[in-house]
Amino acid sequence: MLAEFLTIFSKSLKLDRSLYRDNRYFGEAGIYFAGLIMILDGVAGAVAANTIVKTSIGISGITAILTWFVWAIFIYVIGVKLFPDKETKVPFKKMLIGVGYAHSPGLLRFFAVTPDLMIPIIFLTQFWIFAGLIISTKQILSLKSNFKSFGIVFLSFLILAFLSISFVMSRIDALPISTIS
Repeated sequence: MLAEFLTIFSKSLKLDRSLYRDNRYFGEAGIYFAGLIMILDGVAGAVAANTIVKTSIGISGITAILTWFVWAIFIYVIGVKLFPDKETKVPFKKMLIGVGYAHSPGLLRFFAVTPDLMIPIIFLTQFWIFAGLIISTKQILSLKSNFKSFGIVFLSFLILAFLSISFVMSRIDALPISTIS
């Protein structure tokens, strides 16, 4: 079981396309492996952020799970329902697992233990995750074009970013801020 998890983790880090083509990685344990990767990704992000801003590790893990579902839903709807290729027939669960696997580079954020390392490691891992999402989307949805895969992931990212910013901005207005003149 651990060996299979480490194989998945290793293939994801290497951006190995075969990970997303091989159905044995999408079996019953796949959802648990992907969920574990997402929780660890959230915890690693909190550990990295704690070098500058105190962040709740528990909340980060829960947020990572929520983000995992939202990313997968957007990629699935855009790639399968709105802009499918002829061969695009995939269950949502497979896309969910693929999105989880693509977040494996996020675990490297555990190495961002000083403020000097935090920003470079977060940017590097985020671009690495983005590349993994493009590869997983192309392989899982059987897309012929890298550009189309990029477009699906990028559009999903823009929607997710817009919703996140909107949520944060709505919470800022709700904060009790003193305006003493």
